[in-house]
Amino acid sequence: MTDKSSFARDEWTLLLESPMIAGMAITAADPSGLWGVLKESLVGGGALAKATMDSNTNALVKAVAVDFATAEGRLVAREGLKTRLGNSKAPDVKAKCIEALHQISALLDAKAPADAPAFKNWLRLISQNTADAATEGGFAGFGGTPVSEAEKATLGEISNALKLAA
Repeated sequence: MTDKSSFARDEWTLLLESPMIAGMAITAADPSGLWGVLKESLVGGGALAKATMDSNTNALVKAVAVDFATAEGRLVAREGLKTRLGNSKAPDVKAKCIEALHQISALLDAKAPADAPAFKNWLRLISQNTADAATEGGFAGFGGTPVSEAEKATLGEISNALKLAA
């Protein structure tokens, strides 16, 4: 079984960051105003919570979710994200997130090939749910499109980074 002990500290940090990275790539692609960004930012946390409670969750996904549920896990993820994205300008965040997803994909393929498909699909689901969380355009939550063209393009980039069929 692949778990935390299978990874070096920096590798595990990257996996802890991964649910936020998957969502942040979408949010950075087409920010949806204050309420939209808030709705989108809650998706990763919901996915982590669900993963800890669902008995059918992949073991590696569950290990990440359980570790993230601890104060230490959240601190490690937060500090890792701060290091990765802290000095980034807004337009660079998406590109850095996509690059991180390439790294995550390679790490999973190398160290957890049996768990890689489920983990990668989980990250893509987080991205899709983030894109679906708020409408783009419109005014005060009315009108707009469910998923913008920029978000659709970013979903394709995420699938490519994770080596998944779009």
